[in-house]
Amino acid sequence: MSTICRFIHAEKANYTVTLLCKVMKTAPSTYYAWVAGRKAREARRQDDEALAHEITAIHLASRHNYGVPRVTAALRRQGRLVNRKRVERVMRQHGIAGNSRCTGRRSLTKADSKDAPAPDLIGRDFTATSPGTKIVGDITYIPTAEGWFYPASWLDLATREVIGYSMADHHRAELVVDAMDMAPRWAAWSPAA
Repeated sequence: MSTICRFIHAEKANYTVTLLCKVMKTAPSTYYAWVAGRKAREARRQDDEALAHEITAIHLASRHNYGVPRVTAALRRQGRLVNRKRVERVMRQHGIAGNSRCTGRRSLTKADSKDAPAPDLIGRDFTATSPGTKIVGDITYIPTAEGWFYPASWLDLATREVIGYSMADHHRAELVVDAMDMAPRWAAWSPAA
């Protein structure tokens, strides 16, 4: 609507406001309300620029870490009564953003494009007739209050028993090897024995 009002304002020297409003399919009262609010909009724009300057100073002092909530709190401590949504809008318009902690899940494998998925050695057939013929393993991670917890286990598909397991605070290869070493029967079943 402001685009139409700006056009009418620019062309009112050549044509009447009533004709321009009729052609643009807008009410004359809309145009006159827009004209009446020009001073208020300009004052708000100038106030937003001053606020952006204060926000930038706080953001730089925080080493680019503070986001909207902390910047708002800092402005209020300085005596500037400002709404959080206004701070958010001004920061977004000026490209100011704080650092946020990465809260996403992390992968147990490297996401390199050169790494291919592991081959399916059992062909999605999870049945076995005798113990020790098909053994599968798994590793996962669980968030705890003390950090990440990584359990690894080996399962015999014939008996459905966990034949070895291991737990650690990392997901390196030794976690899986420890789970394998825990299963004494697995050594007797393995072809290398």
